[in-house]
Amino acid sequence: MPDTPTPPEVATLSFEDALAELDAIVRKLEGGQAKLEEAIADYERGALLRRHCEAKLAEAEGKVQAIVAGPDGTATGLRELD
Repeated sequence: MPDTPTPPEVATLSFEDALAELDAIVRKLEGGQAKLEEAIADYERGALLRRHCEAKLAEAEGKVQAIVAGPDGTATGLRELD
């Protein structure tokens, strides 16, 4: 599924909303009460949501690295919060 583009209804979700939906899907699948076709569709949706969450986390990590890194690429010396 790596070459499948993210559907707009997933791409526009915030990280928090996507994670909440993914959590609900996982709980539903773990319950084992869904019919096979529904479970497969839920699994596919969950895979899209997981990929979306991973991309959002990578984006956030990049932003944090840009904040922490100085102009020469070294750490700017942010001190730890007590």
